[in-house]
Amino acid sequence: MSTRAVTLAALLALSACRAEPAQPQFPKAQRDVAPIVGDSFSTEDARDRLGEAEEVMRLAGVTPGMWVADVGAGEGYYTVRLARIVGPRGRVLAEDIVPEVRDTLGERVQREGFDNVAVKLGTPDNPLLPRQSFDRIFLVHMYHEVESPYAFLWHMREGLKPGGLAVVVDSDRPTGRHGIPPAQLKCEFAAVGLEPVLSRDLIGGEAYLTAFRTAGERPTPDAIKPCKS
Repeated sequence: MSTRAVTLAALLALSACRAEPAQPQFPKAQRDVAPIVGDSFSTEDARDRLGEAEEVMRLAGVTPGMWVADVGAGEGYYTVRLARIVGPRGRVLAEDIVPEVRDTLGERVQREGFDNVAVKLGTPDNPLLPRQSFDRIFLVHMYHEVESPYAFLWHMREGLKPGGLAVVVDSDRPTGRHGIPPAQLKCEFAAVGLEPVLSRDLIGGEAYLTAFRTAGERPTPDAIKPCKS
């Protein structure tokens, strides 16, 4: 195992031990939450022909040597493509909250020989990312399924390195139809101290990308003001 692989494994183990001493109380989402679905809605070849992943990684500025997290990784469509770009000097952490999905992805990573990928299980309101470890955190077509967005984002932002970006790809439609309007997305991220630095419509449909960076201190949970739908 490489030194970088050992380092990421150690960070994951340490982050698992750093549980919150008490469960903070976060505001509830004042909008619909989409049910969780798998990401096997299309073959990977068909998704590649649309060119979304290539465009997303270009817009996000992913380069060799970066440490990136794929949160809600599912079957690993983005995970393996990110792993190829960051290369042997980079690392990819693929996270999912469904144990069976996590296990299947782990088997794929081993089968396809991605030594620069680690796979872990998160929780619905906390992706359990090692603190200040990632240049990019990707949330691809999954944020509308998060039941507790303020708790999730409050924990997630701690995984960003200084200057790192959280990159959201979603569809501009109501959350009940497996999307989220950009204004709603920006309001919820702003509530935990994350500001947009890039917004682009993506090729071929309703999908868009918005990238966020931290802006100021993380608010206390009781200071978070929820956004109305």
